[in-house]
Amino acid sequence: MTILLPELPYAYDALEPHIDVETMTIHHDKHHAAYVANANAALEKHPEIGEDLESLLSDVNSIPEDIRQALINNGGGHINHTLFWELMTPEKTEMSTSLKEDIEKTFGSLEAFKEEFSKAAATRFGSGWAWLVVNKEGKLEITSTANQDNPISNGLKPILGLDVWEHAYYLNYRNVRPNYIKAFFEVINWNKVNELYEAAKA
Repeated sequence: MTILLPELPYAYDALEPHIDVETMTIHHDKHHAAYVANANAALEKHPEIGEDLESLLSDVNSIPEDIRQALINNGGGHINHTLFWELMTPEKTEMSTSLKEDIEKTFGSLEAFKEEFSKAAATRFGSGWAWLVVNKEGKLEITSTANQDNPISNGLKPILGLDVWEHAYYLNYRNVRPNYIKAFFEVINWNKVNELYEAAKA
C-alpha cells in the first residue's frame, strides 16, 4: 500500500473569492502531489518502518537517517496539507462553546486569539505554517513551524493550521501575506477544529 493523494472535500473553486481556483488547483494537484510522490519514494527504501506517517513523525529519531529529512519534509507536507484542506470549507461554521471558552480563557478574547495567530503566520520567516495546538499540559498554544515541519514532532496536537508558503497565496495576494491570513479566517471549518480540539483534550 502506498500513500495516496486525497481528493479535496469541495470543488476547486469553492473557496473563492478568498482562495482562488488556480491556487487551489496548483496547490493540491502539483505541490501536495509532489509531497506524496516523494514520501512514497523515501518509504520504499525502508519498507520495514511501515507507512504510518503520524507515528513516524511523532518520533523522528525512529526514522532511518538516510530518509529522515525526506520524510520530515514530504511526509510532513502530506500530513499538513491533508489537514489543511479539511480545515477550510465554503460553509459557514462556528466554534464550539467549549473551544470558544478555552480560547477566551487562554488568550483573553477571540480577537486577541485572532491577532496572535495572525502574527504567528505573518512573522514566520520564509516558508512554514502557523498553528493552534493543544500542548502536553492540555492547554491551547499558538506556534509556528518552518517548512513542512509538523507540531506532532514536538509532542503537540495541531487543531488549526495555516500554510504560509508563498505557493499558498502568491497568485492572488502577491507578497501581501496579511491579506491572505485575513481571508483564511473567512473559510475556516470550525466543525473540523472543534472535532480535533475534543480529540486532543480527551
